Amino acid sequence: MAEFSDVRWSVLDLVPVSTATTPAEALRASVDLAPVVERLGYHRLWVAEHHGMPGIASSSPAVLIAHLAEATTTLRLGSGGVMLPNHAPLVVAEQFGTLEALHPGRIDLGIGRAPGTDQATAYALRRSPDLSADAFPEDLAQLRAFLDGTYPRIRAVPTGENPPEVWLLGSSGYSAQLAGVLGLPFAFAHHFSARFTDPALELYRSSFQPAGGLDRPYAMVTAAVFAADTDEEAHRLAAPQGLSILRLRSGNPGLLPTPEEAQTYEYTPQEREAISTFTESHIVGGPDSVRKGLLALLERTRPQELMVSTNIGDPVARRRSYEIVAEVAKDL
Repeated sequence: MAEFSDVRWSVLDLVPVSTATTPAEALRASVDLAPVVERLGYHRLWVAEHHGMPGIASSSPAVLIAHLAEATTTLRLGSGGVMLPNHAPLVVAEQFGTLEALHPGRIDLGIGRAPGTDQATAYALRRSPDLSADAFPEDLAQLRAFLDGTYPRIRAVPTGENPPEVWLLGSSGYSAQLAGVLGLPFAFAHHFSARFTDPALELYRSSFQPAGGLDRPYAMVTAAVFAADTDEEAHRLAAPQGLSILRLRSGNPGLLPTPEEAQTYEYTPQEREAISTFTESHIVGGPDSVRKGLLALLERTRPQELMVSTNIGDPVARRRSYEIVAEVAKDL
């Protein structure tokens, strides 16, 4: 038996919109991808809340999850995550209570404490001058109380006997420790915060208390993986992500470039160094290279679940990447 045969495999779909596609096409491609992911044996598929980013079409996770759930039968669907500071806890409880009522036993509610956007957009979402996330623990407690029906005098409708599974998401130690103290499952964003992965997982495990329905820590690590039939093709498909991150970090987010645009862009030495830093944790290559990269990550982090994020604009190439990862996972 393979050493990591008990590890679950899942997918984070960023619903990429490239310069060669429209948001409508990107959304349809994501709905089409969900049953493929299900057939390949992945455990869950999440979508993430982003705002003001033209290259990501998942600004409304609850709406998109409803469509993904209708296109599948057994796959768990959820948010990776809903950015709680952007919303009233009651609204989130009602949205995900509705999803759970429609698709019982299949809905995850992953919660983040960052806005998932710039300050101006965050203000437009919240309509409040207070952009602090300091209220996150209180908001989270309210949300959980609405979901399980224990909030005084106010009832979230609909809510069922088995509310959606609540996860905490993080890219540093704050949510890791909070998830541990509350006894909740924890998902770490290794795909964009790799230098904090090890300390955050250690903090989660060391602070864990069996208070939230779990009797032991349950950690999921999200990794950026670009798989293709050859190393050369995989690096070609991964190149747009580097350019996209460069533009985002420069305050100029846009559509995901095509591989051709990424190849013809004239990078400065400083830009190449920045991209190398941004993407050093990404796993890129053909089946053998991807296998080595995934195995190293599993041995290092020892998660209960590994979530794969493949931000490729071409739906066919993105599907092929998930097929390769699914095949590789069988032997790990």
